[in-house]
Amino acid sequence: MEFKLAKNELQGKSKKISVKTMEEEVTGSGKIYYFDKDNTHKEMMALVEHFENRGNSIYFKEVKFSLDEGDYLYEVHII
Repeated sequence: MEFKLAKNELQGKSKKISVKTMEEEVTGSGKIYYFDKDNTHKEMMALVEHFENRGNSIYFKEVKFSLDEGDYLYEVHII
């Protein structure tokens, strides 16, 4: 399963990251990821469930960065 990361720059392109890559990066220490709103809420909940089943602690929330309903991203902390 792959997820689209949030852009670092306004004109930049979004990168994708796989669950396997995230598992490797999280090993030993925590990691914070910011995901694009193009990922569905259902996909994000599947990611949360995956890491909880592995025994990781995970914190998930939507971050709104303007008054517009469509301006948000997903923030995920995995420990």
